[in-house]
Amino acid sequence: MIRVRARLVKRTAAAGALLVLLSGLALWGLERADRAYPPPLDASREMSREVVDRDGQLLRAYTTEDGYWRLPVDLEGVDPDYIKMLIAYEDRRFFTHLGVDPLAMLRAAGQFLANGGRIVSGGSTITMQVARLIEPRAKRSLPAKLRQMARAFQIERRLDKREILQLYLTLAPYGGNLEGVRAASLAWFGRDPNKLSLSQSALLVALPQAPEARRPDRNRDAAEKARNRVLERMREAGLIPPSEIVRASAATIPDGRRAMPDLAAHLADRALGAQPDDRKVVLTVDRTLQARLENLARETAPRLGPKLSLAMVLADGRSGKILASVGSTGHLDAARAGAIDMTRAVRSPGSTLKPFIYGLAFEDAIADPQTLIDDAPADFAGYRPRNFDRGYAGEVSLVEALQMSLNVPAVRLLEAVGPHRLLSRFRRGGIELDLPPGGAPGLAIGLGGAGVSLRDLVQLYTSFVNDGTALVLTDGAAGSFGLGDEPDIRSRQPVLDKQASWRVGDILAGVDAPQNSPRVAIAYKTGTSYGYRDAWAIGFDGRYVLGVWVGRADAAPVPGMSGIATAAPLLFDAFVRTGIKPVAFASAPPGLVVRARRDLPFALRKFGSGGETGGMSASASTPPRIVYPPQGARVALNARGPGRLTPLVIKLQGGAGPYRLIANGAPVQRPSRRKIINWIPDGPGASNLTVMDAEGRAASVSVFIDAE
Repeated sequence: MIRVRARLVKRTAAAGALLVLLSGLALWGLERADRAYPPPLDASREMSREVVDRDGQLLRAYTTEDGYWRLPVDLEGVDPDYIKMLIAYEDRRFFTHLGVDPLAMLRAAGQFLANGGRIVSGGSTITMQVARLIEPRAKRSLPAKLRQMARAFQIERRLDKREILQLYLTLAPYGGNLEGVRAASLAWFGRDPNKLSLSQSALLVALPQAPEARRPDRNRDAAEKARNRVLERMREAGLIPPSEIVRASAATIPDGRRAMPDLAAHLADRALGAQPDDRKVVLTVDRTLQARLENLARETAPRLGPKLSLAMVLADGRSGKILASVGSTGHLDAARAGAIDMTRAVRSPGSTLKPFIYGLAFEDAIADPQTLIDDAPADFAGYRPRNFDRGYAGEVSLVEALQMSLNVPAVRLLEAVGPHRLLSRFRRGGIELDLPPGGAPGLAIGLGGAGVSLRDLVQLYTSFVNDGTALVLTDGAAGSFGLGDEPDIRSRQPVLDKQASWRVGDILAGVDAPQNSPRVAIAYKTGTSYGYRDAWAIGFDGRYVLGVWVGRADAAPVPGMSGIATAAPLLFDAFVRTGIKPVAFASAPPGLVVRARRDLPFALRKFGSGGETGGMSASASTPPRIVYPPQGARVALNARGPGRLTPLVIKLQGGAGPYRLIANGAPVQRPSRRKIINWIPDGPGASNLTVMDAEGRAASVSVFIDAE
């Protein structure tokens, strides 16, 4: 008996050892198979590329290479009630099973047998459905189901439950070329899935089971019945009150697909081209502002006339960030060449550069806003500018000349300050004008005789909200600073000094709004290019700068079009349409003195450049010139005592005495007929020196004084 028991023990031990060995071999084999044939999770993750605004709101999305809208999904961006409904309907034990739910499989098999081979409910878990989505099979079969079960176990080993759920919400089909709950929510309801109604949630739960048969745009009845079945299941489970079920069941099913967000198309295309490896690109654009200006562009298009387009750029002048950029009336508007981004097209700016000419004249102290100037026929070495209306205003103040955008006074001032110097100031603002063949700047650039883009003009005008310093515009795409960075303007040279910039802005703020336009507290300047090809209006308040261009993309003339009549009303409408609360203009900078004409020095009461041969008599002498110190010189002076330096010797040539020296905008001594002037600086640092002769002609240099 003892021997028999011993044999049984040995046999049992041997069998147990064999079972353990076989189990170990099986597990080893499964492990090897799992490693050798992993689920193709990475292959399933090609997503649509998207461009979003500064707050992460979708501006524009693009289909995948295979033509699907497949937008990535973050669980935090999906309505939690929808997720609860999905799990309750599709996979109640999702958070507890290991990929396969045996109870659900037995229930589905029993219902199948009890109903004569008709499928009543499926036994697939959400994990098994993910397995089917990453490895689609044309036909349902027992081997295919077994493969899904094996893949489900593999997926559960590699991903946690949140990742599996997120993958399902990204890949599930919702009809047509829609994959993922985010694309479906945008297409069927025109909203992101973070705030779905009960009816919408139920429909999105039902669609993936039969996405083509239940498409709302093709079979509304089937979609409605499927939605109501989901709602009824929620009622039976006690998850939703009956009153809410009744209300949701009565909600209307959408009868068509909505267009995907398609804002800032020109910016988006350029941004993705600049960052080809990025799936998501973040722009500085504000989605709400962009949508409002694009709506204005579309509404305005029929009133503009055939083939005319428009462009708008709105920038935060204190940061340089573009808040909205409208490149045309619509990028699909072929009749108006809408595919061309006219914010970047180089066109003649008309009179929009005039404010900078006046600013230079104020900075050089060769003129004051109240200085009189002649608007009369003039000949500048063969160049004979005329006003837009072909008439002349006679003697006017510089304030009036700029506000009326008179051409002859602007050319007189440009001759005095010099076209080369004006271009150098534009370069300080990061802008290079497109000059005519030969490249030599002439007086015509002051009236639009050069090329510039709307975006560059807006960049230049940011100087008026930054004490004269222009900020390089950025939209957040590659090659520019990021959304959280701020430009360092301290190291940049200003386009105009603070006082000159403020004076110009103050003058432009006094220009009347166009007739029948809303009253908005902005300063603005208009322009019309040669041949009526371009109409411009650039406006700003204490912070924001908005530019408007109207014209034909092919640069054909448009008789009757002008900046004041065509572009300016759009500028005012756009400012109102944005809903931005106007920001007050900055107060006058310290030290600036606003004087009446009677209080001006004699030489500033009336301007005379002396270079023209018509309208005003030309001087027989040459204009004055500062031969020492040269422009940009760094001069070392000895200190006489605390706060006192030895005089700087200023040497002149040409001109007609007596000469008046103006340092940093203020006269510093009585006029002198000598061509050598001694000036004692207040202290070390940068200084602007201007010498004006008896005929009002001036010469200026900028120097830096060092104390030894």
